[in-house]
Amino acid sequence: MIGDRTLLALSIATAALALASLGAAPASATESWQASRDFEIDAEQVPGQPSGAVRAVYRLLDPLGNPVGPDTDKPISDLFDWFKVPATPGAYKLEAWTVDAEGAELSRGSTNLRFDDVVPPPPVVSGPERWLRGDEVALLRIEAPAEPLPLSGLGGYAFSLDRGTGGHPCASPSLCTAAETDLAAGAEAVALGTLPEGTTFARVASVSGAGVPSPLRTATFRVDATDPLLSLAGNLDGWSDGPVRVWAHATDALSGMSPAGPTGPLTAIAVDGSAPATALGDTVATWVGGSGIHRMDALARDAAGNVAGAIDGAGAPAAVVRIDEDPPAVAFAAAQDPAEPERIEAQVADPLSGPSPGRGSISIRLAGTRARYEELPTRVAAGRLVARWDSDSYPQGKYEFLAAAYDAAGNQALGSDRARGGRMVLVNPVKTPVSLTSALAHGRIDGRLRRVGGGVVAQQRVAVIETFAAGAEPQRRTTFRTTDSSGAFAMGLRPGPSRDVVAFFAGTATLTRSSGGTAHLEVPTALRLRASTAEAKVGGKPVVFSGVVRAQGARGAVRGLPVELQFRYPGAGWRGFRTIEADRRGRFRYAYRFSDDDSRGVRFQFRAHVKGREGWPYEPGTSRPVTVTGR
Repeated sequence: MIGDRTLLALSIATAALALASLGAAPASATESWQASRDFEIDAEQVPGQPSGAVRAVYRLLDPLGNPVGPDTDKPISDLFDWFKVPATPGAYKLEAWTVDAEGAELSRGSTNLRFDDVVPPPPVVSGPERWLRGDEVALLRIEAPAEPLPLSGLGGYAFSLDRGTGGHPCASPSLCTAAETDLAAGAEAVALGTLPEGTTFARVASVSGAGVPSPLRTATFRVDATDPLLSLAGNLDGWSDGPVRVWAHATDALSGMSPAGPTGPLTAIAVDGSAPATALGDTVATWVGGSGIHRMDALARDAAGNVAGAIDGAGAPAAVVRIDEDPPAVAFAAAQDPAEPERIEAQVADPLSGPSPGRGSISIRLAGTRARYEELPTRVAAGRLVARWDSDSYPQGKYEFLAAAYDAAGNQALGSDRARGGRMVLVNPVKTPVSLTSALAHGRIDGRLRRVGGGVVAQQRVAVIETFAAGAEPQRRTTFRTTDSSGAFAMGLRPGPSRDVVAFFAGTATLTRSSGGTAHLEVPTALRLRASTAEAKVGGKPVVFSGVVRAQGARGAVRGLPVELQFRYPGAGWRGFRTIEADRRGRFRYAYRFSDDDSRGVRFQFRAHVKGREGWPYEPGTSRPVTVTGR
């Protein structure tokens, strides 16, 4: 069958190398197969152009050697450049000869036209089922496609690698060039080298002898180049007072740590170089016991075989566990410091974890009783317990002490003995007793400070505490140092409301505290009254009485304080005739008119009186009288 001169551009482009080899190419080249029915013919050599030739006759033979259709002839000036074979794949043969004008054969030539567009079956491809380490060579395994194969046979395989983007190993998914068919037909395994971390896909196609690719088959390669992340948990910070359970746990973001048999992921932990505890998967635990510092080593292997850590005891340990199962030793100081008899101190020692830097206490109770111990404010520092006993707040008697000490692991020890033996017992008072006497008179407080057994206490600070009545400032405290070598002191009190006054000695490190008795100082309300005239005309202008209440030190306002105006005449007692109120400045005012004729010639006395009210911090007070004579 003779084809027309039309040829698909794709066939021309992709099969140019194979087509150009036909015709006058070497014999071995004429055995090449192609997937296109269109073959390029070298007109100068098939059938050839000898002198005298006028026509050429063409005959196509099928694979069995039978002619395909009638012979065709062409003028020698218009020979075939292209030839199309039937659509049935096969190895065809094209024969051609030239004849002269009388029809005599002058030359003959032939070429093979091998056509096969059958898609071959795909190969069977596979990668490793497990994850690969980053340094492992990836091996692509290929099994030949199943029979039957196309007439052109299996030319080889085309393959490509990608990270999941897909694609085809050949530029055209319907035709692979010889350069793209980069694996021989007999290949069974291909070393791909080391692949990047993550997932890589190998796309593989069988390629027929004519360059036709099969459907793609994919092999998956998973690479984990990162060691698992290994961590230890348990009481790994500080000291413990007993056995500690420690866990080793591993995570892996790629191949993972899920159990997969003895060769799969595992975790191991070893104590002090002993045989490790192991577990398939991501977690293993073990107990650590015995006083001392224990070395912990751990190892984790992920599904790819990457290993983190080691259990061979070399290098730095993964962690350490500190255990101290024994309590510390505690004892009170051998004797009290005479300069600080209230200072209660105990020494704490521990050879392993050391004394606790923040726990511990000293307690007290009356000796010879079963009363509960009372904890004293205690400071813990540098292996010592230091408490301050406010002995002045306790009755006289014998007192015993108990120290509760801790080491850094939390072990507790109780001690009630001194460092040189004997119980820690003190007799109160532990300080030198003193007494303070005081007296209040004429706005002044006087007193003296003495030792109870005899002797003065000079140059000590004494506080005078004034507690004012309701409605005034609640307290005022004045502290001063005595200057009298006999221990005497004196202080004048400042003006102000009524108050309770007491002298107080706070004590020292070697002297007990003491206070005098409480004295009450009554302060009357201070007020003043005056009259506008000393003579008042009966029926005439009124007499204006005015005055002021002094409110020094009063916390509340003086506004509205009742002020009673009183009078008397010779031979009579005081009587009130009007009550008025003071303003916010304590001032008051009242106009009184004389209207009784009996008042003529009588010499009257007037005064103002304040009884006070609730919240007024002064006692009742009366002004000096003023005299007014009626006329």
